[in-house]
Amino acid sequence: MVNRVVLVGRLTRDPELRKTPTGVSVASFTIAVDNVRKNPDGTRGACFLNCSVFREQGENLVKYCRKGSLVGVDGSLNQRNFVRQDGSKGSAIEVSVDSVTFLEPRNAAATVKSEDTVSFDDVPEANSGENLDSIDLPDDDLPF
Repeated sequence: MVNRVVLVGRLTRDPELRKTPTGVSVASFTIAVDNVRKNPDGTRGACFLNCSVFREQGENLVKYCRKGSLVGVDGSLNQRNFVRQDGSKGSAIEVSVDSVTFLEPRNAAATVKSEDTVSFDDVPEANSGENLDSIDLPDDDLPF
C-alpha cells in the first residue's frame, strides 16, 4: 500500500510554530490547492488542506514563509478521530509533511492580485551587474 501525497499550493495563513512536550518543533499551516476541473459555472474551486511539519523544516517554514507564499509539500495523509465539545465524534484528514519546498524567492513580497496573477515587489532584477565577469575559453576546451 502507498500513502504518498505531493501538493503545490499557497499558504492560507501564517504558519504557527509550537513545541511538543518533548521539545520538538512542529509548524502547522494550511495550503490552498486549486482543483483541476472547473465548476459548472466556469469557476475553479480549491481544496484547503491542514499540514504539519516537524523540526528544522518547520522552523524554516515559519521563518521564511507567510500567508500567500507558494510552497510544495511532500508527505503522507493521516486521519485522526476526535470528540467535539458537544460529544459528537469527528475525524480530520491532515498532511504529515516530510519535506517543504519554497517555490518563490526568499525576499519576494508576493501579493496575489487575482486568481492567476502574482506580483513580486522588492525583488532585484536578475543579472543586475553582479558577477558578470566573462571567462574566455577557446572552443576546444569546452566539454560539449
